[in-house]
Amino acid sequence: MSMGVSATQGQHFDVAIAGGGYVGLSLALALKQADPAMAVAVIDPKPMDTLGKDPRASAIAAAASRMLDQLGIWSEIRGRAQPINEMIVTDSRLRDAVRPVYLTFSGDREAGEPFAHMVPNGVMLPALHAAASGLGVEFIAPDTARDFSIGPDRVTVHTGSGATLTASLLVAADGVKSRLRDLAGIRTVHWAYGQSGIVTTVRHERPHNGRAEEHFLPAGPFAILPLPGNRSSLVWTERTADADRLVRGDDFTFEIELERRFGLHLGKVELDGPRHAYPLGLTLARAYVRPRFALAGDAAHGIHPIAGQGLNMGFKDVAALAEVLVTARRLGQDVGALDVLERYQAWRRFDAFQMGVVTDVLNRLFSNDIDILRGIRDLGLGLVDRMPRLKAGFIREAAGFAGPAPRLLAGEPI
Repeated sequence: MSMGVSATQGQHFDVAIAGGGYVGLSLALALKQADPAMAVAVIDPKPMDTLGKDPRASAIAAAASRMLDQLGIWSEIRGRAQPINEMIVTDSRLRDAVRPVYLTFSGDREAGEPFAHMVPNGVMLPALHAAASGLGVEFIAPDTARDFSIGPDRVTVHTGSGATLTASLLVAADGVKSRLRDLAGIRTVHWAYGQSGIVTTVRHERPHNGRAEEHFLPAGPFAILPLPGNRSSLVWTERTADADRLVRGDDFTFEIELERRFGLHLGKVELDGPRHAYPLGLTLARAYVRPRFALAGDAAHGIHPIAGQGLNMGFKDVAALAEVLVTARRLGQDVGALDVLERYQAWRRFDAFQMGVVTDVLNRLFSNDIDILRGIRDLGLGLVDRMPRLKAGFIREAAGFAGPAPRLLAGEPI
């Protein structure tokens, strides 16, 4: 199995996907599985044999795990994933000796399954690549989709290596700073939060028992997400200047600041991987499609990680776009036609806008130390904790089961 090839001059594909992350890989796999005759290519600047070296982990909602099961890789992933069995939410100041728990989600399940799992990216990404490659998806990597031009019946893609290929549809899954989105003339709504998210992995003495924690602190949320063994993944929000200082500093200083936020309830805590910081903001594309062009994943919507829904929104895009394209092919329609692509846009744009607004409001409400707002939000969390039906609704949303779902997210074939 080849891990990557160069583009051959003049190749034509039904769908070319720019971006070999979880969105691009899962879309390629979904399309090829549902329609083996579809010619699909993935273009990515990194060699595919480096996918297993990604040190990060991702929260996979129950609906997304059903999709991965339908795509044939969940059985391979599950043994190395950590179920999230319980979640607690606190709201306090950093100096507070006690962090009151205002909201708990414990023992809540959808159809007897955890509402989410933590999955190492170094496990999920190679599994997606191997399955897609095995079905005949062509990988053009390492290479880039440098430029493209739209014609009446095809899009012509010029790669960084100097090759040219054509496709009926180009999908940009190249991240929140998507260059292809800009080349397509699609504008965005964007603002920065003045925060950065520090991502790292830690090891601790005592077991977490599958419990996730989200501590709302004045600088932003500090999330502890369980991994297999006595390890946890951290998504630590700080003001950008402080985050940069922590990431650039020595391990001793970092671990002191880490312990102040993490606490000692799991015993001694120490770093167990590299640390990185990335700026946080809200980016929403004003349109998802153009003739023979579509956005998916972070290229369409970049949101705050406060609700842990960024990756799962990307999987929703994949499930919806794959269903629209495969259905169009079965009806003899052109997958790059604007009226076909607008069905995908209608399915996904409003939902992503809603989630963007929700995460924006939550971040503004909780990332501060204003006494009046603290009182309001703590009262609200306490009320939700005492209302089982409302809490169950939040669980369904977190699990990905709220609202009409594409077939893959229901665990059904397209």
